[in-house]
Amino acid sequence: MKQASNGQAYLTSIQVQDRYQISEITLHRWQKDARLSFPKPMVVNRRKFFRVDDLTAWERERAKVSA
Repeated sequence: MKQASNGQAYLTSIQVQDRYQISEITLHRWQKDARLSFPKPMVVNRRKFFRVDDLTAWERERAKVSA
C-alpha cells in the first residue's frame, strides 16, 4: 500500500488483484463493466493506483446488492 502526500492510501493493480484473488484480465473486465461501478484508478506513468477508500466503499455497495 502506498501513501500519497494528501494522506490517501493507494493500492497498485497487482495489490488489487491479490486483494480480490483475481487475474489481470478479470480486473480489466471489472473496470470496463459499467454495471459493476468498479472504482476508477489514478494513472501515473501508465501505472494504475486505486484508492483504498474507494475500494472499501465499492465492497460495501456490493455487499448490499448481494444481501
